Amino acid sequence: MADALDFTGKTVLVVGGSSGIGNGIAQGFRAHGAVVHVWGTRAKASDYSIAEGSDLTGLHYAHVDVSDFVTVETLKPNFKTLDVLVLSQGTVLYKRGEFQMEGFQKVMDLNLNSLMACAIKFHDMLAASKGSLITVSSTAAYHSTRGNPAYNASKTGAIGLTRTLAEAWAGDGIRVNGIAPGLVDTKLTKVTTQSPERLEASLEGIPLRRLGTPADMAGVALFLASPLAAYVLGQTIPVDGGLIL
Repeated sequence: MADALDFTGKTVLVVGGSSGIGNGIAQGFRAHGAVVHVWGTRAKASDYSIAEGSDLTGLHYAHVDVSDFVTVETLKPNFKTLDVLVLSQGTVLYKRGEFQMEGFQKVMDLNLNSLMACAIKFHDMLAASKGSLITVSSTAAYHSTRGNPAYNASKTGAIGLTRTLAEAWAGDGIRVNGIAPGLVDTKLTKVTTQSPERLEASLEGIPLRRLGTPADMAGVALFLASPLAAYVLGQTIPVDGGLIL
């Protein structure tokens, strides 16, 4: 199994792979030989920068709004086969924005409903390759998040969707699993990481006493997509330094 993490000749799509956790996962697959495509929300790759946690070096970028389900359904991807689909798209609204229906619906459409839209879109490609689908949810699914009802509901829903698609599509040769990151240093967590008081309080609850990194998430994604996880199905693995223990 020495070459189990060699993805040479494989095609990977990371939705939300333009920054943060998704970008770390995309670069992880590229480092292990895969041809990696990423979808993001900005018009072109040059609109992203290293300074904000986006490294698109060697990645094939496309601007796709996955919360526009008609666009997802009708889009013709610039690849003919797909071995691994990683669904890492997501957002959160602060200042009680999710307590208004407009904000609640926006978060649910991107964080949960678009997962299903993308899964349906690429089902046949993944079935043809006997490929792997990996969702990225959150450890927020295992406890309440008082100020963010849509974020919590969507991430909880993602875990349920992962289980259900895993059972439904196993007969098609598609392995569906997920990752539940804990507190990872990305642009979505700046409200915590840039506040010394909040950061200190958060680190006290993490047994490893450090923030997660996108590279930490990439390691688990590589495992789940590899032959090493050939008998793993429908599981969402917390990658959180022990946060929810």
